[in-house]
Amino acid sequence: MPWNPESYNKFKNIRYQPFFDLAAFIRPAGEMKAIDLGCGTGEQTAILTDKFKGAVFMGVDTSAEMLDQSETFENDRLHFCRSSTEAVINSGEQWDLIFSNAALQWSDDHQTLFPALIGQLNAGGQIAVQMPVQNENLLNSILFDLVQEEPFKGFLKGWKRSSPVLSIDEYAGILFEQGLSDIQIMQKVYPIIAEDHQTLYDFISGSALLPYLERLEGAERTLFITTYQQRIAKHFPKLPAIYAFKRLLLYGRLQ
Repeated sequence: MPWNPESYNKFKNIRYQPFFDLAAFIRPAGEMKAIDLGCGTGEQTAILTDKFKGAVFMGVDTSAEMLDQSETFENDRLHFCRSSTEAVINSGEQWDLIFSNAALQWSDDHQTLFPALIGQLNAGGQIAVQMPVQNENLLNSILFDLVQEEPFKGFLKGWKRSSPVLSIDEYAGILFEQGLSDIQIMQKVYPIIAEDHQTLYDFISGSALLPYLERLEGAERTLFITTYQQRIAKHFPKLPAIYAFKRLLLYGRLQ
């Protein structure tokens, strides 16, 4: 799936606040072997490397477009490679910190994924994860309903991407059952104030909308975009509008 760093970073300030909130959970632990899953351009990974002076970080992402911008941040304690979360798990490598900000919602089967990730922590290791609560966020709900309607269901040959994000209770159970302590789980609203409907469309067009757009071309793609924009306007009749974008923050430490 081709990512556009320029489109994604258009809302950089909005996307950074949950990153800082997540990073605040992490305990400094001297020397740490750390990984950032879904590191994007690497800028946030560089911030983590500066924050935790004894840590050596590896940033991984599947997007070549994003990683093209990471070279400027590389140093003796920070390296990047193109890889997936699943490949990292299959490597069997162990870590003192597994960090992931707004990326694991793209990985399926969280009932299996999270125990596998926790299984790669060293003793005393920490995991910190942030994801959008896609099932409860209005723009995602509008999109998911739209792709199940005709003619878009036919255009997409019935394809749709259901969110793998679980409930707070389910994540709490997984973290506890995997032996984590100091468990912190928080759902927080990061409001987006939109002066126009295009702002709302632009926000989701840089993330959740991408896998649908890459499956459509020409007139089908144009109709899909136009209809989705009309649905957004219908659900946000008053401007400026507030979009209560919900995110889930998870933290735990292996005893």
